[in-house]
Amino acid sequence: MSKEFKIIPAERTFGVEYAIRDIVEASQEAKKAGKDLICLNIGDPVKYGFKTPEHIIKAACEALLNNLNSYSESTGISEAIEAIKGYALKKGIQPVDIYITQGASEAIEFAISALANPGDNILLPSPCYPLYQAIVAKFQIEPRFYYLDEEKDWEIDIDSIEPLIDDKTKAIVIINPNNPTGAVYSKKTLEKILEIAEEYHLVVLSDEIYDQFILEEGLEHVSIAALTDKVPVLTFNGLSKNYFAPGFRIGWGIVSGPEEMLKDYIDAIHKLARTRLCASHPLQFAIPAALNQENVYIKQVIPQLKKRRDLLVDGINSIPCLSCVKPKGAFYAFPKFEIPGIEDLDFVKRLILEEGVVVVHGSGFGQKPNTKHFRIIFLPEEAVILKALERIERFVKKFL
Repeated sequence: MSKEFKIIPAERTFGVEYAIRDIVEASQEAKKAGKDLICLNIGDPVKYGFKTPEHIIKAACEALLNNLNSYSESTGISEAIEAIKGYALKKGIQPVDIYITQGASEAIEFAISALANPGDNILLPSPCYPLYQAIVAKFQIEPRFYYLDEEKDWEIDIDSIEPLIDDKTKAIVIINPNNPTGAVYSKKTLEKILEIAEEYHLVVLSDEIYDQFILEEGLEHVSIAALTDKVPVLTFNGLSKNYFAPGFRIGWGIVSGPEEMLKDYIDAIHKLARTRLCASHPLQFAIPAALNQENVYIKQVIPQLKKRRDLLVDGINSIPCLSCVKPKGAFYAFPKFEIPGIEDLDFVKRLILEEGVVVVHGSGFGQKPNTKHFRIIFLPEEAVILKALERIERFVKKFL
């Protein structure tokens, strides 16, 4: 075989990017140069000292010790499905089908790949969690971006949706609470989304992985699936965030809406589930352990996160050329910067290399054109956040 010969990868991989991990190269370069890194790029609570509750770990360990290590049913064990059904009913969702996956990411990929063909399009929020752009690129589906309005606490700009829709539009994605902005959508906004979905026969894909991370007193998370029995909705969730178990890779999709309309689509999702056999059998036993009792741990965590959020947002808003809308949910903020002559990716790379503060560029989230942002997390302890703010301010002042 000729030494000049190269294996050419499939075209479907060319557009696949994942901004959150794609900045690792700059981080490694900074580390080699001796920089003390403050990593504020990946939303993994366990990395910042939060712990998976003991009873959830115990349930998985007991399953392992009891030799529940065979393949399970492709869509999940009955005990876990019943627990998810109970959780859904408490949220006002009437499940037609439930399937358990290797993280919510797999549930989302199954839902999209079972629905849309190459050349079809799906409506995504701008900004958006990069997983969605990666999935649609892989399956050669066109992403069309509707806007979130920064001037209105990142609420969905309803007027930006309908002009995107044509006969190839299959679904609209909402992320609520939103990653990267921390927005929590109002019932009124969700009802408008359902009106559009019903009129144009769209499936609603609702990512609710942060639904228990609500940071405002008196604010309630509303599941869009609870507001309709006419529109097909897939609701995604899992153990990673609410139950501090990202490494378990256990998630699920809840299908709701008109059963007859959904039958073939559900069958297609189940086919995809069978091709990878199953999610981890013993770890599925963590689902009933988590969902069948009150989540006490997150109630202890929320007050800490509110303090850290306020510290971060107030600090950013005190730095020249930066501004930040206060997030109402999740644990991310999406500050805007207005510095002439530097784009967001260069800003982030230089911030990493010069100050050791690792954040993610806003263009990796599909931010609105002609705007410049970065995503930053507020999971670390307050002393770490303060140190990061000092470095960010010192960096920004270099441009003034």
